[in-house]
Amino acid sequence: MKRIHLRSPHPLTSRARGVALLAVLGLAGALAVPAAADVRPDGAEPGARPAGGPAAQVDWGPCPEDVATEAAPYVLTCATIPVPLDYSDPDGEQIELQVSRMASADPAARRGVLLLNPGGPGGSGLAQAALLASQGLPDSVLDAYDLIGMDTRGVGHSTRVDCGFTAGGDYFGNVPPYAVDDAAVVQRAKVVEVAAEQCAANDENGLLRHVSTANMARDLDSVRAALGEEKASFLGYSYGSALGAAYASMFPGSVDRVVLDSIVGDTHLDQEGLRRFALGMEQTFPDFARWAAKRHAAYGLGRTPAQVRATYLETAEQLDRDPVQGVDGALFRQVVFGGLYSERTYGRTAQTWQSLRDGDAAAARSLLDTNLFDEVSPLSNALSVFLATTCNDVEWPEDVNTYRKAVAEDRKRFPLFGAASANILPCAYWTEPIEPPVRIADEGARNVLILQNRRDPVTPLAGGERLHEKFGDRSRLVTVDGSGHGVYVLGGNACALNVGTTYLVEGDLPRRDVSCRAG
Repeated sequence: MKRIHLRSPHPLTSRARGVALLAVLGLAGALAVPAAADVRPDGAEPGARPAGGPAAQVDWGPCPEDVATEAAPYVLTCATIPVPLDYSDPDGEQIELQVSRMASADPAARRGVLLLNPGGPGGSGLAQAALLASQGLPDSVLDAYDLIGMDTRGVGHSTRVDCGFTAGGDYFGNVPPYAVDDAAVVQRAKVVEVAAEQCAANDENGLLRHVSTANMARDLDSVRAALGEEKASFLGYSYGSALGAAYASMFPGSVDRVVLDSIVGDTHLDQEGLRRFALGMEQTFPDFARWAAKRHAAYGLGRTPAQVRATYLETAEQLDRDPVQGVDGALFRQVVFGGLYSERTYGRTAQTWQSLRDGDAAAARSLLDTNLFDEVSPLSNALSVFLATTCNDVEWPEDVNTYRKAVAEDRKRFPLFGAASANILPCAYWTEPIEPPVRIADEGARNVLILQNRRDPVTPLAGGERLHEKFGDRSRLVTVDGSGHGVYVLGGNACALNVGTTYLVEGDLPRRDVSCRAG
């Protein structure tokens, strides 16, 4: 299999397919690096690690209009911070990071900065502080920290990368489509090879090669230094858990309190991590099935959870044979997968499913017009950053037969979604990584709190347990008897909220792992 080579640094099928995966990108709704000779134990090359001390000049001012609108009624300030394109050449070409700040309103209570990441990779984090505040982030946390959001390298208002994916293109999302048979995997390989070529062709400034978790972690430490902080705390969700784990491992002397939520399982997403999506759907779907069974009269998806599961499989197979309004079985499976992220989306998911099962094209179109067919122009940037990060972080198998075998295995192991998450990504055709993935450092301060729902469609409990094992005594694991993607503040569990807040504000890491009951 040939590799697609990105440029050296120098000075989707239908709209439905593209936007259906906006939720799936939250891995919200999965992740060019510098040559890294002689990486030090803290992860930075000699001479490349930002120094603490006096703050560089950071000019806070109004945020871009779209960020201000998204954050309203909260008011954020924004600034641009330069960082090296290539950390092996710290005095060379610079790129820009856009960062935001929700400042502490109580100087007496302020203890530092809390760096935020919403996941993705590829998600914008500039308005994340406002989102958390609107969802009930306690005042004690808001007082204790300046909340610092950002668009990581390649994203949004920072120096961008963009492969130029269009709504009408064949590459419509980073979670692969369900492969109905072996031939579908082979066909998918042709699509993702073209996607990799397209990314390389559009990498005019050589930035794509340098979008990686390791470089994003280095960027976090550059932001910390630019803000004049000796240490920084970190709160990251989903892919943010991988970034936070990398930051805590590469710069143990710079990190203060670290909260990682909904865990990828390592500092990167690899083939096995992507395959765990299917495990997550198998573990989470029963919660939706019980919900739907209780509402059989409303949606008619089944009187028991077993019947709802059977209806899901029947509907998917029906749509494989006879798509409704352009929605086939593969897209249906992805819509349901994304619908498991939160119980708040169950109703919409059931409503859409009902229309598709009944072949009601008009109703399906009406639902999909508002749920799936919205503005798609931001999607290409998010897709591009996800691909760059995921493919640059770790080497992926190149042989299509590896994916054919995995799909066949997972179709049997995980019938709901296994033939999707085991399918092939453009990473199979990407240029080889030029530094190894960040290794989890189990030596350092005991300062990592891991929060994980027991049932999560995209980052299942196995990921949290895996990361906790790698961190060893540095971490504590909080498991919540809950369902969905996101725990602290977003999940609504009282126990997890109390544990997370106590740690962020008081610094009290639990003496042992915690198991939180539902509620």
